[in-house]
Amino acid sequence: MPTENETLPQRDQLSVRQAQLSAAKHALLEKRLRGKLKNKEWTIPQRSEQGPAPLSFAQQRLWFLHQLMPDSPFYNVPTVSRLAGSLDVAALNWTLSEIVRRHQVLRTTFVTENGEPVQAIAPAQPIFLKVMDLGALPQAEREREALQLVREEVQRPFNLAQGPIFRTMLLRLDKNEHILLLNVHHIVIDAWSSRLLIQEMRTLYAAFRTGQPSPLPELPIQYADFADWQRQWLQGEKLKNQLAYWQQQLAGSSFVLNLPTDQPRPTNQSFRGTSHLFALPDDLTGALKTLSQQTGSNSFVILLTVFKLLLYRYTGQSDIIVGIPIVGRHRAEIENLIGFFVNTLVIRTQFSGDPSFRELLAQVQEKTWEAYAHQDLPFEMLVKEMLPERDTSRNPIFQVMFDLDEQLAETAAPPNSKPNGHEAEGDLVEVPLGLGMESETAKFDLSLFLANNGQKLSGEMEYNTDLFDGATIERMVGHFQKLLASLAANPDQRLSKLSLLTEREEQELLIEWNATQRPYPQQGGLHELFTAQAVRTPEAVAVVYEDSCLTYHQLDHRANLLAQYLQGQGVGPETLVGVCLERSLEMVVALLGILKAGGGYVP
Repeated sequence: MPTENETLPQRDQLSVRQAQLSAAKHALLEKRLRGKLKNKEWTIPQRSEQGPAPLSFAQQRLWFLHQLMPDSPFYNVPTVSRLAGSLDVAALNWTLSEIVRRHQVLRTTFVTENGEPVQAIAPAQPIFLKVMDLGALPQAEREREALQLVREEVQRPFNLAQGPIFRTMLLRLDKNEHILLLNVHHIVIDAWSSRLLIQEMRTLYAAFRTGQPSPLPELPIQYADFADWQRQWLQGEKLKNQLAYWQQQLAGSSFVLNLPTDQPRPTNQSFRGTSHLFALPDDLTGALKTLSQQTGSNSFVILLTVFKLLLYRYTGQSDIIVGIPIVGRHRAEIENLIGFFVNTLVIRTQFSGDPSFRELLAQVQEKTWEAYAHQDLPFEMLVKEMLPERDTSRNPIFQVMFDLDEQLAETAAPPNSKPNGHEAEGDLVEVPLGLGMESETAKFDLSLFLANNGQKLSGEMEYNTDLFDGATIERMVGHFQKLLASLAANPDQRLSKLSLLTEREEQELLIEWNATQRPYPQQGGLHELFTAQAVRTPEAVAVVYEDSCLTYHQLDHRANLLAQYLQGQGVGPETLVGVCLERSLEMVVALLGILKAGGGYVP
């Protein structure tokens, strides 16, 4: 009996085989990148000295930005949760204190020694969970007050030199309802770390609430150990090889993406922004899975390629660079550390020769995996190497970011919550926040963030409000979904054949805006329409030439006199009357008079 692949046409058999080989290669590479393959070279030791530690490369970039904007909350990373259920505040306080003890980076400050920033790690001490009781206020006022307090805390800047770098606040709305705010500066946390923080809270609270000790094992190293190791490891030949790859990949690029904007670009970035939230229809989510099976590519690469195609169609540029964040945890020792490990990769795509989407997808996939294999070069080093002079109006190297979160389904559960509604007495249940908080910042011109919760794809288009209007972004999201649907139906389409227009836009452009038919009088000529207007507005000015003018009445009167004269000379229908005059009032009288006589003028 033939296998499933043997029943395919020869061309499709080849595609399946290529996809299998590609998937196998990428699976091996991903294992290497995630640190699953043991390699002694990757072992990160503990620091020999326990004094101040150097900053990691990523921390150094944020520290420098903080010096430029010390009073800005731009890099605050808040986590706000509404908790329903009976709350053991003492156990929660103990939980947070234990997390700060486990992770030195949460009790670190950033001071200068000999002109260079270093990490100063404070001894572990119990933290003080700030509790504010709003229960005495009326229900509606509680919500307003809670929102105001959260906003004030989220916008409050951090002092990196004095600390604390990790702030907490608990708002009590009533006996069984609380709002917990954790606010951390980005220099010590990233998205992966935020999930670790929530997971450890879940585990520790469940233990401490019942009087049990911590079930979490001690960490083999700390973030400061990683920072010290990174500085020593990324030198010499390793650094040279990383730089050489990126220099070759980005050679000849202008590093500017000229998206059509609604407003002129300011001289300096303000980072003012907001977000447009959306959800992909179920049929599109299903189509994405089909497209992944057809092409042998994962969802990340497919969605990145579609987004790049959208940018290509909007700009007409054949060289598109997009930034993607990476977790930067491709070594097993640091997977369970809270800290700032994230790095940024830039993916360059060439649009030339009118390729099919399948061909474009292969290019993006190959470049993406090459970039992952050369991810150790910190982005700030790349900027320094490629752009010695900065443009203050744009982000360096790239202005558009893309990311897909496919771990949301695994980490969506809040601390100490139970699935399927089976909560034990004293457990907490996180419910929708309902505070109506919206982002007011944008780090780039445009960022597309997609999330897969296991069942549905949702999206957030973050944009700079100095550049774009909300209606423009909403239209762009519609075009993104249109492209995805078209390509899922036929991934072999040439890029030039793809339409961005949604059904509504096609209706507007092709039908509604083209409905230009207008009823015009079927009887009477131009001279008769003029006579009617002269009756309506006899004193209005009809014609002006240099310093002279005629009203409608005056022009109509002179034209009538000329028409009577011409009729006396035998002018009537089918009679052509030659006109040889310079541009003047008399020329207009002559043309109108000939028409009134029934003839036709010949200039």
